[in-house]
Amino acid sequence: MTLSRWLPAAGWLPGYRRDDAAADGLAALIVTLMLIPQSLAYALLAGVPAQVGLYASILPLIAYALFGSSRTLAVGPVAVISLMTAAAAGQVAGGDPDRYLAATVVLALMSGGLLVVMGVLRLGWIANLLSHSVISGFITASGLLIAAGQLRHLLGIDMGGDTLWQLAVSGARHLDQVHGPTVLLGVAAVLFLLWARGPLKRQLGRTALPAWLVDLLTKAGPVVAVIATTLAAGPGGLAERGVAVVGPVPGGLPVPTLPAFDPGLWQALWLPALLISLIGFVESVSVAQTLAAKRRQRVDSNAELIGLGAANLASGVSGGIPVTGGFSRSVVNFDAGARTPLAGVFTAGGIALTALFFTPWFQYLPKATLAATIIVAVLTLVDLPALARAWRYSKADFTALLVTLLGVLAAGVEAGVIAGLAAALALHLWRTSQPHIAELGQVPGTEHFRNVRRHRVITSPRVLSIRVDESLYFANARRTEDSIYDRALHCDGRRHVVLLCSAINHIDASALDSLQTLNRRLADAGVTLHLSEVKGPVMDQLQRSDFLQRLTGEVFLSHYQALEKLDPDTTKQASSKLKVKS
Repeated sequence: MTLSRWLPAAGWLPGYRRDDAAADGLAALIVTLMLIPQSLAYALLAGVPAQVGLYASILPLIAYALFGSSRTLAVGPVAVISLMTAAAAGQVAGGDPDRYLAATVVLALMSGGLLVVMGVLRLGWIANLLSHSVISGFITASGLLIAAGQLRHLLGIDMGGDTLWQLAVSGARHLDQVHGPTVLLGVAAVLFLLWARGPLKRQLGRTALPAWLVDLLTKAGPVVAVIATTLAAGPGGLAERGVAVVGPVPGGLPVPTLPAFDPGLWQALWLPALLISLIGFVESVSVAQTLAAKRRQRVDSNAELIGLGAANLASGVSGGIPVTGGFSRSVVNFDAGARTPLAGVFTAGGIALTALFFTPWFQYLPKATLAATIIVAVLTLVDLPALARAWRYSKADFTALLVTLLGVLAAGVEAGVIAGLAAALALHLWRTSQPHIAELGQVPGTEHFRNVRRHRVITSPRVLSIRVDESLYFANARRTEDSIYDRALHCDGRRHVVLLCSAINHIDASALDSLQTLNRRLADAGVTLHLSEVKGPVMDQLQRSDFLQRLTGEVFLSHYQALEKLDPDTTKQASSKLKVKS
């Protein structure tokens, strides 16, 4: 066991140089400017006081720098996880603000603990269990749900709900309460942020300014919006005209503490904590691996579990909310030239200085500005064209995506994710329970065998060649057995069936029993069963049973060898013919 396996910082910290510090410092400056308004905004989204967002952006960054394996991943509050936190805490709080805050801290601690345990058990592969369709549907639905939920701050009305329908009904009932000054300020903030992300960046890109300065200026858009609207609400008098503001934000650093142990609260939150852990890990490790590939670096998924777990434990201890690696800020960190996780430590220092000295400036920060920041950020998450792409490529993936999307919008975050996972699993079982089974013939002039329905091939009058394009297990074993048996009975004169096993990666006990039954049924009908091109691991499985001893035929290394022995005349004739285009 090497120290760097459990503490990845031990691998890069000894070789840290001055030019690394300069690059990390510049990246930290840019990310800090981006993270301050995001931390406040995502605290608003999670339903917690503004300073909690800052707390979740200090110790977690330091913890991840020590235990995470990515050099450029930027950890902190993100929109989707904040939404899940709000949904879970709201269900158990019962309207009690203190219990709500305790629930958010418990979610961070439980999520961190689960991630660390999974990392120690080396369960990094678990990210593969969440299909792209489910994740895509969940993120798109979450983006729509988040944007809809923030309309109450843009309109200045009292609306709520956990689903899109509830939000729509609640908003419609309070439309007569729309506050004009709030709408004007919020819409202006949205338009400015969209302009800063698009036209302004393109215009600055055509100037002689260096790329890093262009990125710094455009990423500072939310900071400019915060400053301008705060001045408008405070000295400008908009707060006195009814524009909702954040209010007094306590200064200082978080005091490490643990919430009082409430067995009922922890029991009620274990499932949301598990979903937050899985969704956060999948999102984070995907970003980390994408950025690492650009620099030919390596990300260890098990180390990422421990790193994210440590970050969430640190957030819980410091009174924060669940965190994960954010896509936008990680890309900014990467593009700004961050070389090591120490950029995250520098960013944590910047956030700590903000919490110590600058929180009084946020008193007159309009909630509409934070809502505008959230809405503009989550618009990049919404990918409705993914539905059309999935429909064209795979109806099963489209179904899983649609079930997840509609489930989140109509029933809430947890129910939507669970429905999507159930749909993906059911569709996988349905697809693999009906494997593609092809009758094969020899391609003239070659030793290759292809589907008789797709290619011009020569078939043997004595041998039926069958290929099953799926591993054999309990869900498809009986169907495969019956299909091969029926095909053999309807092929007059063919006394041999050769099962090409090149696409079979596994045979479970149920499938083995079906193969044994098939072997007996064919033998009773006067047909001999053979196997060809059996993979090594599958052959190892078969050798641990008595199937090979009872097999009426042989096991051939290649399908051509099987046909060459069982029907040499047809094989010779097919091999001698000129190759025909398929």
